[in-house]
Amino acid sequence: MTQATTAPDTTPAGPERPARPARATGERPARPARAARPNGQWKVDGTEPLNANEKWKQEDGGLSVRERIETIYAREGFDSITGDDLHGRFRWWGLYTQRKPGIDGGKTATLEPHELEDKFFMLRVRIDGGALTTEQLRVIAGISTEFGRDSADITDRQNIQLHWVEVENVPEIWRRLEAVGLQTTEACGDVPRVVLGSPVAGIAADELIDIGPAVAGITEKYIGVPELANLPRKFKTALTGHPSQDVVHEINDVAFVAHRHPELGVGFDLWVGGGLSANPRLGERLGAFVTEEQVPDVWHGVVQIFRDYGYRRLRNKARLKFLLADWGPEKFREVLETEYLGYALPDGPPAPKPPVPGDHVGVHKQKDGLNYIGAAPYVGRVSGTILANVADLAESVGSHRVRLTPHQKLLVLDVPDEHVEHVVSTLKANGLDAAPSPFRRSTIACTGIEYCKLAIVDTKDTASSTIDELEKRLGDLSQMKPLSLHVNGCPNSCARIQTADIGLKGQLVMDDDGEQVPGFQVHLGGGLASDDRELAGLGRTVRGLKVTASDLPDYVERVVRRYEADKDGTETFAQWAHRADEEALQ
Repeated sequence: MTQATTAPDTTPAGPERPARPARATGERPARPARAARPNGQWKVDGTEPLNANEKWKQEDGGLSVRERIETIYAREGFDSITGDDLHGRFRWWGLYTQRKPGIDGGKTATLEPHELEDKFFMLRVRIDGGALTTEQLRVIAGISTEFGRDSADITDRQNIQLHWVEVENVPEIWRRLEAVGLQTTEACGDVPRVVLGSPVAGIAADELIDIGPAVAGITEKYIGVPELANLPRKFKTALTGHPSQDVVHEINDVAFVAHRHPELGVGFDLWVGGGLSANPRLGERLGAFVTEEQVPDVWHGVVQIFRDYGYRRLRNKARLKFLLADWGPEKFREVLETEYLGYALPDGPPAPKPPVPGDHVGVHKQKDGLNYIGAAPYVGRVSGTILANVADLAESVGSHRVRLTPHQKLLVLDVPDEHVEHVVSTLKANGLDAAPSPFRRSTIACTGIEYCKLAIVDTKDTASSTIDELEKRLGDLSQMKPLSLHVNGCPNSCARIQTADIGLKGQLVMDDDGEQVPGFQVHLGGGLASDDRELAGLGRTVRGLKVTASDLPDYVERVVRRYEADKDGTETFAQWAHRADEEALQ
């Protein structure tokens, strides 16, 4: 790095005057400059813990708690669990306490964790690449019905979450999952979370490259290893070999997007530093081209940079996006290549704009002549019973594979032509629609106040009832391109509100009677790269634009009809929302 230089002083020298004592003039001696506080970067500041969270992680890592769960907590019950384990290490094994029923959103920020939490757990089953066999799906379904009150949600990170799990049953749940090759290892916590992968990997007729081997190369070697089990915070990964760019790569810590290099053939464009939450930041390209064989090593290099240079002092600054913002992509790439890879990556162009939608809803041909069928539940909400029925349905037509998507959808693979109609109709009878309305297709919602201790408002039921209303009210616009409606229960953006056409951030708002009620702050015009959008962008917020939960269908109908009336030709909703007057968005 070039250092700034100071020009020589050419002022003529005068007679030297002795400095006067500070006390004689009333002046105070200048204070020495305050030393910058360390950020907890291991390679810069050392590994001394700078907060309580970092302290317990170093004293006894998150992976260690499994033995205590199996030998102590499962035998002695919930009340035997220590605080650091319950509110920290349990996450390394996919376990969060869920919200106690009946606590309204106004108390979310005022009660302590032990006052909010129930003696039941959310259990997250890690499903890298969203790939499941019907045998695995049936095991998850059985766990749901036997241990989770028939609960199951497909998340927007290709996991399945179960609720009402008691610690006494966790060892048996692990035994059943691991017997079929599934795990909950590092499904939560300050670790490499589930690896998002194209849900049509290895089967799509138009895919560029099968990312299945690369996903396996990462997960089999690096998940559950102590060297990567203490990161500053969570680390999210995405890989796609499909031209639709179907894994929301711009909002992951590291992402690999397949495209064809004009000289080097098919490989991956490397992205780093994406993330939303309360401080959204889209990822950036490093301008580097990565071959299929290099993906696990490059991934390992990026996660090691995060471990060694990530900010650990303040948890609200501990994501990789903050380091990238300070370093910039050029320095990040230089450190990756020189300190961690030991070789330079070739330069590469960006991937082209996606030519087709990436949610994979509907009936599609596979490269082998069979079909995959993508169906939408209501905002990811399913059940153990439904999952078992899907497994039975798939096997009845000779299929043994299903996939989950980052858009809370489910795919049944390997369906022969003669069985397509039967599969579509049977999925619909189980609440999974392969030809959904535009709003059912494009609405996602986080867990919400039903189970989440951070939530302020309900999401799943609110979103589902809003979909039903919009289907009735906007039926005349059934040919409208789907508009993404993302419903989040708090400011943390698990449902990606800043990257939706209409993003809704849960909060308490004032109704017309001056009463505080559940509602949402509105974000408009966000989106990720898609068939009608070249570049990702965050949504627009309008000061004071809030809507009550009960008025949500009215608001969405109003703003959609205004868009339909005002749009200029083929103008998208996002383009219109960013140029429209504030009055038009109310």
